[in-house]
Amino acid sequence: MKLLFILGDAAVGKMTVGQELMKITELRLFHNHMTIEPVIEILGKFDQKTISEMRDVIFKNFAASDNYGMVFTMMMDFDSPAEWEYLEYVKSIFEPYGTDFYYVELIAPQEIRLKRNVSENRLKNKASKRDIEFSNQRLIDDDKNHRCVSYEGEIVFENYLRIDNSDKEPDEVARLIKETFHL
Repeated sequence: MKLLFILGDAAVGKMTVGQELMKITELRLFHNHMTIEPVIEILGKFDQKTISEMRDVIFKNFAASDNYGMVFTMMMDFDSPAEWEYLEYVKSIFEPYGTDFYYVELIAPQEIRLKRNVSENRLKNKASKRDIEFSNQRLIDDDKNHRCVSYEGEIVFENYLRIDNSDKEPDEVARLIKETFHL
């Protein structure tokens, strides 16, 4: 089994690259909004406890399956110990199954991410982003309040790749990931 984490700031392209990876590998995509959106729709609000419980069920059942592997996308605040702990927690679910772990960090400047924030694919898959003014402001505020880009050399994971995808198409990034990690 393989578990590929795609980390990065809001609207950097995590989901879209994951979609392209699904097309060229046997990896399945679990982007973070696959649990966020139904919870908001059903409960009428963002509820972290419910989202976490749903993710746990999916991770545990997937890890025990005979699937080739999963891409999981996550916006990560590199200054938050809780975020690092969550990565380790997810890994702990998969480790008993002999899973290989891979990490990709996508980076792009805010002006590019603001353009991507209104892309058709993003809005189709993430209903909570359809209030463009609110979504753009949240992206800007998150940039002020969280460090969602690692420092050069900060990440020491084996099988780690940092990609500035500012001027790369998602399929090109997916091919680079596939080739680098032999997926």
